Amino acid sequence: MLIERIYDEDLAQASYLIGCQANGTAVVVDGRRDIAVYQDLAEKNGMKIVAVTETHIHADYLSGTRELAAATGAKIYVSGEGGPDWQYEFDGERLYDGDTITIGNISIRALHTPGHTPEHLSFLVTDGAFSDRPGYLLSGDFVFSGDLGRPDLLDEAAGGLDTRFEGAKQLFASLRDKFLTLPDYVQVHPAHGAGSACGKALGAIPSSTVGYERLYAWWGPYLAANDEQGFIDELLDGQPDAHAYFGRMKRENRVGPTIMGERAPLQELDPTAVTKDLAEDKVTFVDTRPNTEVHGGTVTGSVNIPVGKSVASYGAWVVNPESDKNPLVLLASGQEQAQKMWDHLVRVGIDNVAGYVTGFEGLPTFTPRVMQPAELAGFDAAMVLDVRNRSEHTAGHIPGSHQLSGGRVMWHLDELPAEGPIVTYCQSGVRSSVAASALRRAGYDVVELDGSYAAWDTFQRSMASAG
Repeated sequence: MLIERIYDEDLAQASYLIGCQANGTAVVVDGRRDIAVYQDLAEKNGMKIVAVTETHIHADYLSGTRELAAATGAKIYVSGEGGPDWQYEFDGERLYDGDTITIGNISIRALHTPGHTPEHLSFLVTDGAFSDRPGYLLSGDFVFSGDLGRPDLLDEAAGGLDTRFEGAKQLFASLRDKFLTLPDYVQVHPAHGAGSACGKALGAIPSSTVGYERLYAWWGPYLAANDEQGFIDELLDGQPDAHAYFGRMKRENRVGPTIMGERAPLQELDPTAVTKDLAEDKVTFVDTRPNTEVHGGTVTGSVNIPVGKSVASYGAWVVNPESDKNPLVLLASGQEQAQKMWDHLVRVGIDNVAGYVTGFEGLPTFTPRVMQPAELAGFDAAMVLDVRNRSEHTAGHIPGSHQLSGGRVMWHLDELPAEGPIVTYCQSGVRSSVAASALRRAGYDVVELDGSYAAWDTFQRSMASAG
């Protein structure tokens, strides 16, 4: 048997290819929409992808289940659990608790493990060529290394009302009745790692075991004492801000993400044509440089989505395909970099990319306003906006600042002043630049705090020591 983990550092998301080497067949679990990685992996191992499935209706990325099935002819399996409000709306065989997918010598048994979401499945894998007992659990967003999937996302991002309490109770029951009944040796392979907003304390270790989690996870003592209320209180306390785009992911994943098919390579665009389209507001320019370079000058009306490991996340902060119909023009060093960025963007449903340019020559430019920490006290700001997470703001913030995390800013404009300058900051300046660029494009007067909170805090300490 082959189990390959495909990890996306951008979204801290893990998908899996499970293959039977005896008959050359494979299944993909929780795949993403840029599917070449799975096709290449299957080909490398002489396998054919015959089945695709997912643990639940995802909130943090757009599922590649339908994309893979369309490209390979694989059969789709999705959860049929969760009740009428949590049914997928596209074709595929429904899986219920105890149902099995079989590929060659491998059996993959569905376990209904609600809590993170009502329809959530985990997959218990048995390598029949080696043993008649299961050895692996693909736990999805149920159990992570050292943590659990949060049960409050439906409230935070999908329009639910106090569903977190029922979800927390379901998680307790899923742990007690499903997870902890498994042998300690069963290996646990979760769908997320450190950095994901799907939990509050995810470990960076890619896998664990039932026995290790039983003994050392924070929730272990609560289960051992059958302390459901203590478990619920601890689970719900201190969960991170949920990105607003999660609601769109939930809706699209339930209905069925658009199948893109084979995408033609992005082409370099004529700057003259881009300038004309910018003047007529027919395209949105994406400056992909670091915030420190953007501060030296950028394209008028552009949004900042810096190249790096967070392209999908930041892209979904500032581009909403449901309302932003303009195709994107990417700043890129060349076709390869532009294509890689597009691969990341389609993971969050940002499919409409017109092409790329390699420089600013001939394009309209401006210089973003930036303020030094020493200037802030004397500046008449309509608002000082902290775009970090709540936990960061609680740990220390600029007095009088308003906290609204970067992934929620463009969906909560009603919290911002309609007039007057807004000073934005994060921890180091990256997230602030992303959010500030989107606010400027929306017509707000924005000034970025140079060096953000880290620089302001250093300045305050230096003043205190000098005084």
